[in-house]
Amino acid sequence: MNLSHYVGTLNLLGDESRLRLCALLRDRELSVTDLVRVTGISQSRVSTHLARLREGGFVRDRREGQHAFYGLALDTLPGTARLILDEAIGSADPTLEGDQQRLSELEAERRGGLPESFAGEMERHYSPGRTWQSLAAGFAALTRLGDVLDIGSGDGAAVSSLAPRCNSLTCIDSNERMVDAAKERLAGFPHVRARLADAHALPFAADSFDIVLVFHTLTYAEHPAQVLAECFRVLRPGGRVVLLSLDQHQHRELTAPYGDRHAGFSPASLLALLARSGLHVVSSEVACRESKKPHFQVVLAIADKPKSDTHDCLNTG
Repeated sequence: MNLSHYVGTLNLLGDESRLRLCALLRDRELSVTDLVRVTGISQSRVSTHLARLREGGFVRDRREGQHAFYGLALDTLPGTARLILDEAIGSADPTLEGDQQRLSELEAERRGGLPESFAGEMERHYSPGRTWQSLAAGFAALTRLGDVLDIGSGDGAAVSSLAPRCNSLTCIDSNERMVDAAKERLAGFPHVRARLADAHALPFAADSFDIVLVFHTLTYAEHPAQVLAECFRVLRPGGRVVLLSLDQHQHRELTAPYGDRHAGFSPASLLALLARSGLHVVSSEVACRESKKPHFQVVLAIADKPKSDTHDCLNTG
């Protein structure tokens, strides 16, 4: 064995990413997708490194349908490479140990369970089928709704899971293209209608709806108080308004391009607006906080139209 052979071996294993890949492939076969997920290295770089390792006789591949699986070529692996890998794996290196931990979690998912490290942080991790969309559909199935008005419904995506649970569902938006998209999306529900309308002057008689949804609409309204007054008017006595809005923030430069007129509403300001319209506020509080900067918060407010003329407000902000 000549000197160039040793130099070639050292060159191949002289890259940290290739050394990590070899360590992961020593005892099992993995796909490119698996390796990307475990190491965090981009797919293009993983593929490039695997190609070099395969050319050097370090890695073999096996195809199964449209998928390729890679493993360490132990029968052709140079003895020098074996020694380096054994030394690295036995060194308690935190990077290699982290790779092994993430690989264990990946394998646990495939066995049908979730790794223990998910405990307390499940909302941060993906597992097949467990998405917020599927959870929303499941929660919606628990409800039985009457006549519902969705103000600022957009293309109907947000409320589509509620459509089967309503006696009737009316979607309004001020954007004609959005209304057309909502009509197409909800065409399979004969009790659903979508129409162009202004939230400041709703084209409905008083006491027409059991529930009014105002999901991320109030920040776009020129006169939020007038919109809530209209909500009160079209609600039946005992009916409910459910409102979602960005919390008050200092990042107008990020929200203005989306058409926002207002920099969010704090729980206290929403409570005051709802109470001023005559609604009885059940709650007004921050419901969630985004994990990414600038960490926008969302306020959830719930208010009922009194069955009598009493307009008392329960201050829970």
